[in-house]
Amino acid sequence: MSSGGHRGGLNMLGVDVCLDEDKLTNAPHCPHGPALLFERYIGDTVETRRTQQYYGCSACRDRKDCDFFQNVGEKVSEASQKAREMRNNAQQPWKSHADCYSRYTRTMNAKEQERRYCHQCSLFIMPDEIKLHRNHNVTHGLSLAQMQKPSHLLKPIENKKTNAQYLFSDKAVDFLLDTISKLGFKKVLCVGAPRIHEAIQVDKLKGLESLLLDLDHRYGQFYPPDLFCRYNMCNHYFMDGDESQDVFRKFLNNDEDDDIVMVTDPPFGGLVEVIGFGVKWIMETWKQINNKDDKSSLPTMWVFPYFLESRIKACLPSFTMLDYKVAYDNHPLFQNKAKGNKKGSPVRIFTNIDASKFVLPKQEGYRYCSPCTRYVSSENHHCKQCQACTSKDGSTYKHCDVCQKCVKPSYTHCITCQRCELPTHSCNKMLQGCHICGASDHKRRECPNRGHHQRPNQSNTKKRKHQGGVSTPPKSQKLSGQTKTVAVSNQDTAQRKNISSDMKQSTSGVQKKKARNKKKNKKKWTKS
Repeated sequence: MSSGGHRGGLNMLGVDVCLDEDKLTNAPHCPHGPALLFERYIGDTVETRRTQQYYGCSACRDRKDCDFFQNVGEKVSEASQKAREMRNNAQQPWKSHADCYSRYTRTMNAKEQERRYCHQCSLFIMPDEIKLHRNHNVTHGLSLAQMQKPSHLLKPIENKKTNAQYLFSDKAVDFLLDTISKLGFKKVLCVGAPRIHEAIQVDKLKGLESLLLDLDHRYGQFYPPDLFCRYNMCNHYFMDGDESQDVFRKFLNNDEDDDIVMVTDPPFGGLVEVIGFGVKWIMETWKQINNKDDKSSLPTMWVFPYFLESRIKACLPSFTMLDYKVAYDNHPLFQNKAKGNKKGSPVRIFTNIDASKFVLPKQEGYRYCSPCTRYVSSENHHCKQCQACTSKDGSTYKHCDVCQKCVKPSYTHCITCQRCELPTHSCNKMLQGCHICGASDHKRRECPNRGHHQRPNQSNTKKRKHQGGVSTPPKSQKLSGQTKTVAVSNQDTAQRKNISSDMKQSTSGVQKKKARNKKKNKKKWTKS
């Protein structure tokens, strides 16, 4: 899903995603569940600008991974609808969850040398099926540890534009589980956090229960239906229908007050506002099931990069960012080792739990700040002017008296721009205004003319009733601002790139090498 740019001679000014439970409920389906409604802005001037509304896949940003596309108002014939349903069904796992797990139990009872797993088919191999997988990628002689810890056996999906799987390091898992136990929680809802789930299932001595919600169907091989639900958090959809959703609701039902916590580690390429909408939906479901008042909130730990803090707090104002740097095993920059980012992992924990309750490990350099009443990283020094520990990216921030706030050490104050910027920045950079009316004092999502803007692709069309697993909160507890539009503009994308520039410096050598290889290949092609 494009976030702006030029395609086919048209000026793409950005894409909005409309977050509305009614639109989700009545949206057409792709293999990943209900599609999201997007609105694209096209045109060079305010007078010629127009919008295009369409449905696109909620899980995949790249059309190569899921090519679902349907304009709003487009009439889909009955034959096309049937063909779409057949295609969606064809892309689902070809074995049921119960059948997959029965294979696991039979493999578990076999001798170690007879245990086999086919990565190509995502299936445990039975003795009479060995010939069928002769030329496939098969792991033989599965140990007990591999059977109990599937994230160490399965090959991670590392597509950054879909469900990229970056897995917590052992240190990160230990810290999170120790913290959860010390805070007194008994149940852990693991949303896209398989390593937390498997650690709890292996070590029953901690007295914790867990349920894994994840889009990766392969985990259904290792866990029964009451421990794993195939779930798309970008549209809050349970892929296996009502039975799976009932397991989720039963798990959220508290026998005791405040004994459950949600830990979520969503793909970093996902839109923050879409993920935040899903988090709030789970929170609302928890409130409804347990008859909680509006002041209550499901304790949550959301693991995400620090440079998206403002976007997360815009969705969930009660959340604060901890200094703990979450490391991953299979990402070169998300590590706290010498071979990783020189400032350590850029991934942090965002939570609605009181930050003073988190004790960060002193052996890893964290210390307690008395004025802030919380633990901070070693490089995060307390600023007397700001009256806070202000560093966020792993460096020691410095205070700017003109801006009256702390900034990155690489920034200097620019008199022309009247703010701190990198010394190499361009002062002539124009800030984009509203794409609808052209005013510079607001963005299009706040434009008073938004509802009157031209939408040539809209027409009265019959809504398709949504079948299956979107869990809708009761009308009395609908999400505030349930019809919400989120802009994904060029400026938003540029801001992400500028904020994370320090992190990207570590991969500059690799990028230069790729550029040189690309140039060589281009020369070879030209010669031929």
